[in-house]
Amino acid sequence: MADKLLNEWRSRIIFILLVIMMAAVFFSRVLLSASMIIFILVSFLHINFKKQLSVFFSSPLLLGMSLLFFLPVLSGLWSQQEEQWTDIVRIKLPLFFMPLAFASPFGFSKRDWGKLIILFIVFVTTGTLWSTAIYLSTINAVNENYLHSQIIITPLLNDHVRFSWMVCMAILLALWQFSGKKEKENKISWVWLITTIWLIIFLHILAARTGLFSFYLIILLASLWFILKKLKPFYGVLLFALFLALPVAAYYILPTFHNRVKYFLYDLPYFSKRHYKTGMNDAVRIISMKAGWDVMNKNPAAGVGFGDVLTETKKWYAANYPQMTESDKIYPGNEWLMYGAGCGWPGFLLFSIIMTIPITLKRMKHQWLWYMLNVTAAFIFAFDIGLEIQFGVFVYSFMVLWWWKWLQ
Repeated sequence: MADKLLNEWRSRIIFILLVIMMAAVFFSRVLLSASMIIFILVSFLHINFKKQLSVFFSSPLLLGMSLLFFLPVLSGLWSQQEEQWTDIVRIKLPLFFMPLAFASPFGFSKRDWGKLIILFIVFVTTGTLWSTAIYLSTINAVNENYLHSQIIITPLLNDHVRFSWMVCMAILLALWQFSGKKEKENKISWVWLITTIWLIIFLHILAARTGLFSFYLIILLASLWFILKKLKPFYGVLLFALFLALPVAAYYILPTFHNRVKYFLYDLPYFSKRHYKTGMNDAVRIISMKAGWDVMNKNPAAGVGFGDVLTETKKWYAANYPQMTESDKIYPGNEWLMYGAGCGWPGFLLFSIIMTIPITLKRMKHQWLWYMLNVTAAFIFAFDIGLEIQFGVFVYSFMVLWWWKWLQ
C-alpha cells in the first residue's frame, strides 16, 4: 500500500516537472536546467531500479539516443582541444540522462497525457501570438529585414529552427485533437481547427525554412500515404493540392513569405555553386558541409575527435576560402557530418542508424504521429546542428521521449 501511494505521488511530481520543463523552454534557461535535473533525480526514486535499467538496455530507441552522447565522450581519447570537447560533452549530457529517466516505470492516465498535449499546444500558440505582436509593432522594418535574411523574433531566445519545428508538432497534435472529438464536443472541436489554421498561417508568416520544409514534408508524406494505401484517396489528392497551393497563396498574400522567397532566389547562385560572400548564410552553410565532408574523409577511421572538429574545419576554410571572415567559420552545418568529422565514418554510419531506429519501431499507438515526429527531426539534422546547442538537445530528446512514453 505504501509503495502504491509513493508511486502515485512520484507520478504526480513527474507530471508537474514535465509541465515545468515544457514551459521553461519558452521562459527560462535556468529553470529548464533545474527542472530537468530534478526530473532525472525523481525518476530514480523507487525500489524497482533494476526494471528501469532493464527497460533502458532493452530499448533500441533509448540506447540509440544515449549513443549520441557516448560517441562524443569516446572521441575525447583523441581530441586535442580539451576545453571544446568538455563543452560539447556537457551540452549533450541530457542525451544520456533523459533516456535513462524516461525508462523509469512511471505512467499517466489518458486524461493526464491529454493535459500535456493541450498544454504544449497552448505554450506554442502563446509563443506564436507573442512573436506576431512583436512583428505587428514594427511591421515595415521586419518586412524589409526579410530581404536580408533576418526574420521575426521568436521564443526560445530567438531559436527559430527549434521553435518552427515545435509549431509543426503543435499542428499535428491540434489536428489529432480535432479528429478525435465527438459530435457532442463540436465547440471544442472548432477550437482545435481554428488553432490548427492559425499555426499554419503563422508558420508562413515566420517563413523559417526549417519549419516550412518540415510542414510540407508532412503534407507530402500524408498525401502519398492516403493515395498509395487507397484508403481515402480523396484526402490524399486534397492534401497534395494544398501542398501546391499554400506556398503560392502565401507568396502573394504574406509580405514576410514573399521577401523570404526573394532572398532565397538571390542567395541561390551563391550556395548552389558554393561561392563565398560575407552574409550569405546558405552559401556559408553549404561550404561548411563541404568542409565537414573533407575533414571526415581525411580521418575516416575515427575522425578528429569532437573537440577538434571546429579547429580542423577552420584549417580547411583557411586553405580553401582564405577571404572568409572569422564569424562565418562555423561548424559543419549537418549533424551527420558533425558525427562523421568527430568519429569518422563509424560515427557517420552510427548516426544514420540511430536516426532510423525510431522509424522502425512497431506497435506504437497513432503510428503516423510517431513517424512524422521522427522523420521531420531527422530531416532537420540534415541542415542544422541542433545537437550542439542546449535548446536543440533538450527539444529533440524531450519531444521524442515524451511521445515514445505516451504512444507505447
